[in-house]
Amino acid sequence: MNACWRRIKQLQRQGIVRKQVTLLDPNALGLGLTAFVQVRTSQHTEEWFDQFAGSIRQIEEVVEFHRVSGDYDYLLKVIVSDIADYDRVYKRIIKAAPLQDVTSYFSMEKIKETTEIPIPARASD
Repeated sequence: MNACWRRIKQLQRQGIVRKQVTLLDPNALGLGLTAFVQVRTSQHTEEWFDQFAGSIRQIEEVVEFHRVSGDYDYLLKVIVSDIADYDRVYKRIIKAAPLQDVTSYFSMEKIKETTEIPIPARASD
C-alpha cells in the first residue's frame, strides 16, 4: 500500500474524509434548475422538526438542508430539471409539516461552485 493510500485511510479513520464521490454535471443529466428555498415555521418543537426533517430527507432533489439563523429557519438547495419539476418538489415540501412561509429563489448563473473545503494550515499537519 503506497503512502498516499495509507494517508487517505488514516484520514477516513479519523473522520476527516467522510466519503469519496464522483461529481456529476447536473446539466448533462437534464437537471438545469437550482432553487434555494427558505422555510419559516412558527413551530419549534422536537416533534415538528422530526416530522419535517424526516420528510425533507426523503426528497432526493433536496441536495442540501440547513438550519439557519436570521428571518428564516431552514434553507434547502433543490436541483431539478425545470419549473414544473420544481413545482412537484415544492408541493412535497409544503406537505412535509405545517409551515409559516416558503420563499424560493432560482439560480440564474453559477458564478462559483465547489465542494472543496478550505483546510486551515494546522489541520493538514
